[in-house]
Amino acid sequence: MNKLIIFFCCLFFSTNEKTPKTDLIPITQSMIHKVDTAATDSFSEDQIYNAKVLESFFQKLQQNESENNQKINIVHIGDSHIQSDLMTNEIRKKLQQQFGNAGRGFVFPYQLAKTNGSYNERFYSNRSWESYRNIHPVKNVPIGLSGIGLWRDNGGFAIELKVKDLAYKFNTIRIITPQNQDMFDLATSSQTNLIQSTEKKVITHKIKKGEAISIIADKYNISVADIKKANGLKSNNIRAGRTLKIPTNETKEKTIKSSEFVPLNIESDSYSHYYNSDKALEKIYLIPNKNASNYELNGLVLEKDASGLIYSSIGVNGAKFSDYNKYPLFFEQLKALHPDMLVFALGTNESYDHLESANYIKQLREFISNIKAQKIDAPIIIITPAPSLLRKKLNTYIDDYTKDILDIAQKDGFAVWDLYDEFGGTSGVRQLKAQGLIGPDYVHYSKKGYEKQGKLFSEALIKAYDNFKLKK
Repeated sequence: MNKLIIFFCCLFFSTNEKTPKTDLIPITQSMIHKVDTAATDSFSEDQIYNAKVLESFFQKLQQNESENNQKINIVHIGDSHIQSDLMTNEIRKKLQQQFGNAGRGFVFPYQLAKTNGSYNERFYSNRSWESYRNIHPVKNVPIGLSGIGLWRDNGGFAIELKVKDLAYKFNTIRIITPQNQDMFDLATSSQTNLIQSTEKKVITHKIKKGEAISIIADKYNISVADIKKANGLKSNNIRAGRTLKIPTNETKEKTIKSSEFVPLNIESDSYSHYYNSDKALEKIYLIPNKNASNYELNGLVLEKDASGLIYSSIGVNGAKFSDYNKYPLFFEQLKALHPDMLVFALGTNESYDHLESANYIKQLREFISNIKAQKIDAPIIIITPAPSLLRKKLNTYIDDYTKDILDIAQKDGFAVWDLYDEFGGTSGVRQLKAQGLIGPDYVHYSKKGYEKQGKLFSEALIKAYDNFKLKK
């Protein structure tokens, strides 16, 4: 162990990164144990605290392993740590390797809302869209399941959805809108229409020296006004050598080509409008439903014609539990994802508001209450906030949140994965920086850092599941 401590100390002092004086925290032996990869490869049975509440979820996993006939849904809700989908994509991949890939799950066109999102899919549109996040003051806009309102008040658009990771080709796509309104159609192809029409034949005339516009009009038996209109002239003045367009009374046939999308046959249920394809798709278009006058999109769900696990992630940059609590539509639409387990990961932004832990727990409990009011009875795992600094100082708020989350877990009936402890607590921030796991703001993590979080959570969940099977 002494050699290991010397190695990490050398690694730290060799970095050129200039860090705040307030972050000059000694590296402790316990902190090294938590962050070191080798140390986290083995897990105790209590790594997910109060894991017994997850038994209904584990039973579905076990049944699907033997019968291979179910889609099992996990929904992970959070803030900017989740919106990027770096941590959650790692979890998705790891769990689907173990339990089967039933689809990508919930997606949202973050690009159209001018913000960052997952790398697994891309959205494009020929028109601009209005957007509004739940972190702002309450406004009468369609903020629902994505935590971001996205809308247009007129048609003429097409949204292209293209899957970048071909592991997430889909057979079924579900459209989620406020009150499940029929606002969008879907298309995979377009058709060209040929329209026959007639138009007046136009000839040209090169102006000779001394010619007046009235003489030219008489020559072709048309009016001066017709010549001026055809050539965009504001006066009767013309110059020799210029060529004029001369409309005639003769007509000619004209073929006009127009292209339009071919709408697919869409079905609906209580939560969404959906289309199912026998062929796995990697691209599809959302187009206006001709009977709608405004268009509000809360998200899409992509599924495969396969049993296994679907891991949906929902995150909003800057969000807190209280921001989600402001909009009832979020909780109403959560039912559309049919969650078998819920994962919550919020707290960093609450700490930046200097929210005391008692109020943080109050907002967490209100969030859970709002979910249960929709008769969603899925087990819950809460991930404690990741270590961070608060304006370059120790973030004692998230330390308090973590302690209180663990204190109430059994009473409130949820499980906890202690990311704060796994990453060394606030005293581990410097070591996280030395390993390239946390970003220069000491709040957000690097791609490597988020992927490590996802790997550790996946392994902890799988270990808890294995323990469940051993105890049966």
